[in-house]
Amino acid sequence: MTARPLLVLAGAAAARAGLAAARALDARPAGAPWRRTNYAGRPVTLLGGPALAAAATAGAVLGAPAGTRGAAAVAGAVSGLVGGYDDLAGARPEQARDKGLAGHLAALRAGRVSAGAVKVAGIGAAAAVAAVLHEDPAAPRTPLRSARAPAAGPLRHLTGAADVVLTTGLVAGTANLVNLLDLRPGRAAKAATLAAAATLRGPAGDLVAAPLGAALAVLPADLGEQVMLGDAGANAVGALLGLRLAAVPSRPARAALLAAVTALTLASERVSFTRVIEATPGLRELDRLGRRPA
Repeated sequence: MTARPLLVLAGAAAARAGLAAARALDARPAGAPWRRTNYAGRPVTLLGGPALAAAATAGAVLGAPAGTRGAAAVAGAVSGLVGGYDDLAGARPEQARDKGLAGHLAALRAGRVSAGAVKVAGIGAAAAVAAVLHEDPAAPRTPLRSARAPAAGPLRHLTGAADVVLTTGLVAGTANLVNLLDLRPGRAAKAATLAAAATLRGPAGDLVAAPLGAALAVLPADLGEQVMLGDAGANAVGALLGLRLAAVPSRPARAALLAAVTALTLASERVSFTRVIEATPGLRELDRLGRRPA
């Protein structure tokens, strides 16, 4: 077997171990803060999120190219941690109004810092650090400075800054976008699985091999409404997927991906993803696949 299938299996095994630990913790009083009632009124635990975040991040670091390991560790770990903070602190009654970008901004105008704003700032900072650490070994390295082109130095700095901006946006934006899908059982895990599978090829594909396995392992428990990914799981796996998109060699392609992620995020403030999915043949059936009736 090649290394990539082994990484998928390792990610799945780590996630299954994490789910076993989550079940044990959920049976104890310490698991109570993580318990929620889902859209159908059924009891679930958010502990599936930390299980996914830990397995996906550790596996991504293991499989990432040498120049991307530090970026994967920062993006996955910090996104999972601040997502977990929002899962817990965001459930407090005083945080009920502070949902979505508009809610976070309204809280700031009122002199309050919402748990969601802490999460957004944390993921944004982690994405920026990951962008600085990120080095795509597949990207061609063309020397821009030469004796015939003395002005290439500023151009090199500009293109380097553009790459940092694109990577920051992709990591933070994809982390948020996957989290926006975590409104129905299995939806975010399915999206993460499909995105990881679609980007598995190429020199940077090992980065998402273990997250693919981890998402697949968590999916049955998510569909069975035993666990939810919550912010911890969705943000972490989304950040790692964004880091994989940042390894796409073409800068215009990365810019287009960032534009798409941004457009979907802005659209979510005005349009219900659930309503759109339910009204779209194909998406509706995929979304319901394996899910229990409401």
